[in-house]
Amino acid sequence: MSSAGLKGIKTVRDFELEGKVVFLRLDLNVPMENGKITDENRITASLPTIKYCMEKGAKLVLASHLGRPKTKDDKEFSLEPVAKRLQEHLNVEVILVEEPDSDAPKALLQSLKKNEIILLENVRFEEGETKDSVEFAQKIANYTDIYINDAFGASHRAHATIHALPSLMKDKGIGFLIEKEITMLDSLLTNPKRPYLAVMGGAKVSDKIAVIERLMDIVDGFVIGGAMAYTFLKAQGTPVGKSLVEGDKLRYAKEMIERIEARNKTMLLPKDHVVAKSFNDVASARTTKDIVISEDEMGLDIGPQTLREYSAAIKEAGTIFWNGPMGVFETPAFSKGTFGVSQAIAESQATKIVGGGDSAAAAEASGFADKMTHISTGGGASLEYLQGDKLPGLEILRARVRA
Repeated sequence: MSSAGLKGIKTVRDFELEGKVVFLRLDLNVPMENGKITDENRITASLPTIKYCMEKGAKLVLASHLGRPKTKDDKEFSLEPVAKRLQEHLNVEVILVEEPDSDAPKALLQSLKKNEIILLENVRFEEGETKDSVEFAQKIANYTDIYINDAFGASHRAHATIHALPSLMKDKGIGFLIEKEITMLDSLLTNPKRPYLAVMGGAKVSDKIAVIERLMDIVDGFVIGGAMAYTFLKAQGTPVGKSLVEGDKLRYAKEMIERIEARNKTMLLPKDHVVAKSFNDVASARTTKDIVISEDEMGLDIGPQTLREYSAAIKEAGTIFWNGPMGVFETPAFSKGTFGVSQAIAESQATKIVGGGDSAAAAEASGFADKMTHISTGGGASLEYLQGDKLPGLEILRARVRA
């Protein structure tokens, strides 16, 4: 495999699956409201690997976490609605096993029919999961022949079904989703089409420092929006009113601007803004005539002049990495900047990769998600990978089995 990120890691294609018990760790951590799934992207992203294993005659045990339950009694975090959706998508019976830590899966596997698969209840109901418990992992290893990780969004955590379990297994690898994620993210780091533009937004500079540092020598320019832009503007001496600013990052922001300029790279910051007296005071929303924000107002979106400038830069790009919205896009009055940037990215001829989390939600809400080359399911994992961190869930698949 050409990608350095996947060196020494097998994929699900490398194994003979007929009649074998395949433990498939997925990321089915979907958003829910009142027991209803509100976005099933992570479920549909998991289907190709599940279907492949079924077609090859594997006996499947699926596992995932959902949310952050405190105890087993937090039934709002049950995977029951996910089991129902999987059943509808796959046209098989999905048997939900209440106790992942029990012998129930082992017993069920004896008589598992062709049109049945097992889904373990939320693995975070087990205390051992977040503690990377070898004891919990061993119970699963006892009935598993092949371990496949396809949970990219959880691979930055050293949890039992991500780390301890594969450390016990001889046959282990990744599914199609992780393979695609790493291949796409690697394309941002090695040999990207030029010009390469990083479109960064969201609330905090501090969340993005490590990624900006890594990309500084790779990209040709940064386009900055969202609340993090106000820290940069204030660092340059621009009045930003009551806008969100990270005071302890002002010096860093100023130095970063200088370092980017010293490398002859561009950094675009907002020239005008959509402001209001507060987040909730939509009635006071207005567009500023210039870069200055008055003392009693806060910036909540980029303005139309800024959007035009950003869109023009995006149009020229060969590669675009988008991570973070341009404003409070969940509120219609402050959504034009984010949705406009999303449209500009969608319409560009570039390779366009969206870095999960809020940006994925923004691409979805703007109606342009299907025009992106790739939307990462990873969120935090994709950022950690891009900033050069080793992901425990991937590294363990390169490693030798414990003696």
